[in-house]
Amino acid sequence: VQLQASGGGLVQAGGSLRLSCVASGRILSIYNMGWARQVPGKDRELVARISGPGTTNYADFAKGRFTISRDSSMKAVYLEMNNLKPEDTAVYYCNADLLGSGYSRNNYWGQGTLVTVSS
Repeated sequence: VQLQASGGGLVQAGGSLRLSCVASGRILSIYNMGWARQVPGKDRELVARISGPGTTNYADFAKGRFTISRDSSMKAVYLEMNNLKPEDTAVYYCNADLLGSGYSRNNYWGQGTLVTVSS
């Protein structure tokens, strides 16, 4: 199983970015998907997550600015980030809680994509 994240980059404060993450491999079902972020020296923190039926949860800092969504295949998750602030600078990781071909349920992380917001 692999999670491939993309879409990070350099943006000015107030700008927008859209992150994408696609899951591939021997996957029977994906339950929850989400995004977390991490800056050096700090713990990884949840940004947003979305369940199979589409229930969403956001960190307080993301509410009103970020939108998480999944595509119809249920194997891709997106994070639309608007009104970005310098404090949003971090490596963003996608995450999937899924059932693999061995009928084992595990949590997987993507490789991370760097978001840099300049002031």
